[in-house]
Amino acid sequence: MGGNRAVAYMGAGKVEVQDIDYPELILRDGPGVNPLNVGRKCEHGVILKVVTTNICGSDQHMVRGRTTAPEGLILGHEITGEVIECGRDVEFMKVGDLVSVPFNIACGRCRACKERDTHICLNVNPDRPGSAYGYVDMGGWVGGQSEYVMVPYADFQLLRFPDKDKAMEKIRDLTMLSDIFPTGFHGAYSAGVSPGKTVYVAGAGPVGLAAAHSAQLLGASVVIVGDMIQERLDQAKSFGCETINLRDHDDIGEQIEQILGTSEVDCAVDAVGFEASAHGANATEAPATVLNSIMQLTRAGGKLGIPGLYVTGDPGGVDEDAKEGTLKIRLGLGWAKAHTFVTGQTPVMRYHRELMNSILSGKAQIAKAVNATVISLDQAPDGYKEFDGGASKKFVIDPHSMLK
Repeated sequence: MGGNRAVAYMGAGKVEVQDIDYPELILRDGPGVNPLNVGRKCEHGVILKVVTTNICGSDQHMVRGRTTAPEGLILGHEITGEVIECGRDVEFMKVGDLVSVPFNIACGRCRACKERDTHICLNVNPDRPGSAYGYVDMGGWVGGQSEYVMVPYADFQLLRFPDKDKAMEKIRDLTMLSDIFPTGFHGAYSAGVSPGKTVYVAGAGPVGLAAAHSAQLLGASVVIVGDMIQERLDQAKSFGCETINLRDHDDIGEQIEQILGTSEVDCAVDAVGFEASAHGANATEAPATVLNSIMQLTRAGGKLGIPGLYVTGDPGGVDEDAKEGTLKIRLGLGWAKAHTFVTGQTPVMRYHRELMNSILSGKAQIAKAVNATVISLDQAPDGYKEFDGGASKKFVIDPHSMLK
């Protein structure tokens, strides 16, 4: 048994790299592990040597202290790795395989999984449907911002790359398959983006940029991205998006009309979530802002894709309602315009194989779109700080210095 190092949440604003136990094919007790999951045997799982693992905006919500995550929680749900050990019940994955790990943990056996709703698996989280690695209230599965990690239900979940050498040449793109690329794509797809449609994406963080690139892949005629940070908007502009700086302009409809000739779009994506801000130079946090604005901006009969995270527990919420996820949403407006809302975690397995093929063929350039930036495991705390400051980068952790 070897050693292992990982990124741990140590309280609001603080993460550190710690020595932790080498993974086993069993879920041991630890920070955030649901008592009903302790001792859960995983002979259907594998041990991975982590090749890349990314910092996600969802991780950042926890690190800011905006969830009920316990100190000591090992972070990281965006994982790409090499299989180095297989449980006795693993039949199709082999030692040496290079694989992408969907951030949703799914058994493949329950009703939800059989209906392709792997984001709400019924068997992996005793508290509620759905689970993920290294995340608050998700059952306590150990995160993958580490050197080694255990992944259960390997035959069902893992996406094997067909050619290991070619995959390593595109690993900065392929690492996005575990979450951000499918999540951005899901936001655009569930918003009804198709050839010729006009699209507004709220938020130019990594998920927003992935949604914008996905909208282009789906054939959108114009993709407009709104954000408060000019550096992020410049990144969106770099691959052909129109942009709106919401710090300079609080009337988005007027800005959209200047671009399109009309104040409404066909489709909209919320890539911000519950830490949304009002618009304008002196804006403060107003968590329902994005949801209400995209209803206002989307034509009657349009769809709203909402991959942005909303939570049921937010200790830093602006009021008592926000602390439990109760927001002042103009549902009457959405009802009057016959909008369709699609929310929740992204079912990664619906999309990741096809998106892999788009990357390998050169069609998708997701690493370029999100400005993939490789760092070491020891640089992860600085990466979190820089990301929290608004840097337009998607930090990719390389725990074993395997990337060129």
